Amino acid sequence: MARGKIQIKLIENPTNRQVTFSKRRNGLFKKANELTVLCDARVSIIMISSTGKIHEFISPSTSTKQMIDQYQKTLGIDVWQGHYEKMQEKLKQLKEVNRNLRKKIRQRMGECLNDVSTEDLQGLELEMDNAVKLIRDRKYRVISNRIDTSKKKLRNEEEIHKNLLHELDALKEDPYGFVDNGGDCETIIGYQNGGPRIFALRLQPSHPSGGGSEITTYPLLG
Repeated sequence: MARGKIQIKLIENPTNRQVTFSKRRNGLFKKANELTVLCDARVSIIMISSTGKIHEFISPSTSTKQMIDQYQKTLGIDVWQGHYEKMQEKLKQLKEVNRNLRKKIRQRMGECLNDVSTEDLQGLELEMDNAVKLIRDRKYRVISNRIDTSKKKLRNEEEIHKNLLHELDALKEDPYGFVDNGGDCETIIGYQNGGPRIFALRLQPSHPSGGGSEITTYPLLG
């Protein structure tokens, strides 16, 4: 069955386009390799896909630079000269931009103002005023944020202080609260001479003779 003829136009589907590129690239490289072997020819193919990826075929025992040098020698041209001139022009433009930027920086530092016209001085003054306004606004925002943070921290500390005072008031109302720690030793928080004192009390077991338990106190904190 004969293969249908493909219309030569841009393949709209990106996936189909990439598949077709890969297949035809491999076929082209295969033909180039056969030409190199059969005819002892030097072949160099450089192609760039739509994704920007470079694909290259070069005959064995040679290089792309050698091929380009041979091409220039045969035709008597310099393929690099135009590119070099464009690079030089671009470099010149960049140097001019850099020189103007340095001059503007020095003018904003109060230097190089002798040759500046009145209109340019007025424009420079306006730019400086706007810059100062932006810096001042930024400074006020930073200060405001710091004040808000300090206020939040102060409110937290006040809340902690309030809770501590509440706990202290509760202790004053019930100074002899017992705390059970699961053993034979009890703790009492009491007040003596106007200040809190903590005691550890040990309950001694009853004597065989039938006497009651004895309490021994150990002061822990005065």
